[in-house]
Amino acid sequence: MARLLIVDDEESICQLLEITFRREGHEVETVASGAAARQKIEARLYDVIICDIRMPDLTGVELLEHAQSTRSTALFILITAVPTVSTAVEALNLGAYRYVIKTDRLVDELKLVVERALEELALREENSQLRRELLRVFAHDNIVGQGAWVQKILETIRNVAPTNSTVLITGESGTGKELVARAIHAASLRKDKAFVSINCGAFPETLLESELFGYMKGAFTGADTNKKGIVEQANGGTLLLDEIGETSLSMQIKLLRVLQERTLRPLGGTADIPIDVRLIAVTNRDLNAMVAAGQFREDFYYRISVIPVHVAPLRERTEDIEPLARHFLRKYAGETGRPVHDFDPETLGAIRRYSWPGNVRELENAIERAVAFAGDQDRLLLVSHLPDSVLRDAPLKSELVVVSREGVDFEREIAEREKRYLLEALQASDGVRTKAADLLSMSYRSFRHYAKKHGV
Repeated sequence: MARLLIVDDEESICQLLEITFRREGHEVETVASGAAARQKIEARLYDVIICDIRMPDLTGVELLEHAQSTRSTALFILITAVPTVSTAVEALNLGAYRYVIKTDRLVDELKLVVERALEELALREENSQLRRELLRVFAHDNIVGQGAWVQKILETIRNVAPTNSTVLITGESGTGKELVARAIHAASLRKDKAFVSINCGAFPETLLESELFGYMKGAFTGADTNKKGIVEQANGGTLLLDEIGETSLSMQIKLLRVLQERTLRPLGGTADIPIDVRLIAVTNRDLNAMVAAGQFREDFYYRISVIPVHVAPLRERTEDIEPLARHFLRKYAGETGRPVHDFDPETLGAIRRYSWPGNVRELENAIERAVAFAGDQDRLLLVSHLPDSVLRDAPLKSELVVVSREGVDFEREIAEREKRYLLEALQASDGVRTKAADLLSMSYRSFRHYAKKHGV
């Protein structure tokens, strides 16, 4: 069902169209003047507006202009009994969806036009949903964490994204630099355009040049056709140059020219091509040190680092380890259909104590592996599911209970286990006792009882 507004100073036309489209299942309102229609448009949202061009107080074209000034998303269908070419051209140029002449077949024609208009609106909504989904995947909502660093990086993205300034993202391997780059693009004015990335360290210099700038047929042996380069493919959007520190000095000169002159010339080409791209460069190398050593051009460095963004390693933001681990657990448990939905406290302890030299990428791989090794009946991720490398650097007290001939102090063993769960839950909840109680599936009153019992 769609919401339609019929505007015509002929009462018979309004009644006829109202009956027709109500039978089609739509919600229909009618008004007999442009002034009344203007009030309706300002007060409600419509999917389609069918409006007569010639009315005493306000023409259909004037009403269309007013609707556009209110940012109405309704599709305008203009109808008239006195067609003129100039009026039709003006209406369509101003954004009218269709121009229909009043004839004996008016009703049939309008039914078809409205049907197509609603199909277009549905397609627009579908595209809008897809864009929102892409934004959800690639924008800053997908940057997981709760610490001060994450809040700072989100603020940086919000401030940087609307600009066209070049951005240099630095940080160790595996910290999520490309995710930050994609978030900047997804929140930018270029979000509907291409996001194109290339790893500069993956190509020898000669091949990198042809990949970046493209080539013309016959430019070199094997160039049998014209090929558009990565930079031109990103025209209007964002170009990500990963591992920018691996580029040669001569390649840096060529890239600098593109950035300064906003043009490029394909290999073998004779004319420059205008380019409008936003550049984001990424590196895990110390470019300042490379500049000092003469391994990186100083002018190129300053050109790409207008806005520097540093992505901290995981060991410097340990408060984000658990949120990231839980994020990856949900992701891979969902993908594999495994019932595992939480961590055993011992597993969380091991994850927190490990230094994660491979940063977020290593953590993600570890959780993916752990979920793969979890059994079909496991609801908790156990420490035995973690990679050996994590356990070697985060040794844990064995959970195996051995009852020797001398016996064990059962009450003491149980008390130690209870206290350990309390401490793990408090650490996982950043000391918030109500949340810790929820993690242990107990009431806050019970949690207070056990905390007091064990001196926590």
